[in-house]
Amino acid sequence: MTSLQKSHGKTRKLAVAGMLSAISIILGLTPLGIIPVGPLNATIMHLPVIIGAVLEGPVVGLIIGAIFGVFSLYRASVGGSVLAPLFLNPVVSVLPRLLIGPCAYYVFKGFSKLTNKRALQVGAAAVAGTLTNTIGVMGFIYILYAQRYAALMELDVDTVGWTILSASALNGIPECIIAVIVTVAVVLAVWNLGGRAKKRAARKD
Repeated sequence: MTSLQKSHGKTRKLAVAGMLSAISIILGLTPLGIIPVGPLNATIMHLPVIIGAVLEGPVVGLIIGAIFGVFSLYRASVGGSVLAPLFLNPVVSVLPRLLIGPCAYYVFKGFSKLTNKRALQVGAAAVAGTLTNTIGVMGFIYILYAQRYAALMELDVDTVGWTILSASALNGIPECIIAVIVTVAVVLAVWNLGGRAKKRAARKD
């Protein structure tokens, strides 16, 4: 790889990271990004994280995931949900969001070795990133705050595990479906545009 190619690669990464970070900020500042569903929040803020990771690698995904985590922490600080106090802990609100990008990227790379079907590669990454978010957040809530979760939700402590599992499925399954549809469409469109641009440049040369 020439120094010019490296420079173009870095510029592209910065451009993609900046654009997707801006989208994440817009989602975080509006009701579109984190939507209250009962005591929990449904979200589409993981989508820019997954898209960034697949297009430009785990570091870009990590950066965008950090923005997601910071907004989650901010939303917890201003209340709005019965479970908001649990999200004041960065282990619950930030750490799982930092892991979305790397997990999505490495699943994408793994599936790239198993199949040449791009939609399947990207779809698998979308599912992995979404599950990382859902399982990470709800898993840490269970590990760290099972009794407090029960108190906030007015539940018997013995039912916390099943309740969290049910809530994870209720939010996680629709989020996975949306993530696959949006991520596959966006990533394939970007790749197609990039391929056409390269062809046009080759013709000019």
